[in-house]
Amino acid sequence: MTSAEVVGVLGGSGVVGRAAAGALRELGVERLRLGGRRLEAVAAVAAGLPGGPAQALAVDLDDRESLAAFCAGCAVVLNCAGPSYQVRGRVALAALAAGADYVDVAGDDPAHEQLHGVDLAGLGRSAVLSAGMLPGLSGLLPRWLAGQQPGGAGRLTVWTGGLDRCSPTVAADLVLSLGGDRAGAAVPFGESLAAWRHGRRVSRALCAQDAAELPYFPAAVSLQPYLSTEAERLARALGLDELDWFNVFPGRHVRELLAALTGGRVQLGDAADRLVRAAELDLTGRRPYYRMVFALESPSGAATAVLGTGDSYRLTAAVGALAVAATLAGDVPAGLHYAAEVLDPGETVRRVTATPGVTLDVSHDPVELDAVVGAL
Repeated sequence: MTSAEVVGVLGGSGVVGRAAAGALRELGVERLRLGGRRLEAVAAVAAGLPGGPAQALAVDLDDRESLAAFCAGCAVVLNCAGPSYQVRGRVALAALAAGADYVDVAGDDPAHEQLHGVDLAGLGRSAVLSAGMLPGLSGLLPRWLAGQQPGGAGRLTVWTGGLDRCSPTVAADLVLSLGGDRAGAAVPFGESLAAWRHGRRVSRALCAQDAAELPYFPAAVSLQPYLSTEAERLARALGLDELDWFNVFPGRHVRELLAALTGGRVQLGDAADRLVRAAELDLTGRRPYYRMVFALESPSGAATAVLGTGDSYRLTAAVGALAVAATLAGDVPAGLHYAAEVLDPGETVRRVTATPGVTLDVSHDPVELDAVVGAL
């Protein structure tokens, strides 16, 4: 694909935005516009892109005029800024008002709620939310895996996590997922300790566990069950009888901090800052890694997909760039969508796993789950 249309990338100086700009260039997008709060930082990224410099603009997401100026003339706006609960649908509405389509590596339910009443089909525009690694690829890969299994799916168990950097945006969203009083911030993404059972969410179906030994993870980990709204949509789409989803935390400092934060009243900004520092401590002297493990049991057998990467932010950027490419190619219909429900699972998995540093292993031997989840 080669496109001369302008693609705007908000959060262009952040870790995901930088990687997304590079991924878009590799996909043939020639005209890029990068935006961020600090012009100097964005300009440095724009100047160093392969294939020639991009346009750089200072943008304040809290200023309507600033957002409108950034979106003007764009064919697609890719949002890599966050956190989701603050951005909501603000950037999407500015992009749509400028006549652009919209892709968000996060977005999730806060943006969907705000955009739900907008007649996107009537406008001839599309908005694709949750177009990152998680959420996004986390909903696409199990769809692809289930498509390889004749006879449908019955039970899915998922483990996602690793030793990785923690950006302020990711840290804020993670703190929100813990539940409790977050200084007035809504918790829109799912429910801790819940699981999917026979067509519905069951609260407190699972328990957190420390010092768990997991297949595919190199050391003992802490497990935090969490049923996200993306996971619920996945369970409905695949007709699952059971779905257990565990966030995996191998690092001691992050584990201890999450245990201290869970369920209590905390100041969100302070907790997120502490989480960023804890992740840095856990990475000291160690190589980062992130894994998503999907163990699917069906009437016809079992299959397990293990996706690994040393850079989860680059993987998020790759998925976002592919969603932009699909939008430019006309493969995304007008309307409001979640990426996992509108992107082609097979094509997305094939192209994502071609990203340097990303591996995907699939086996058809059942994972011994009883030792892992029997005590939960």
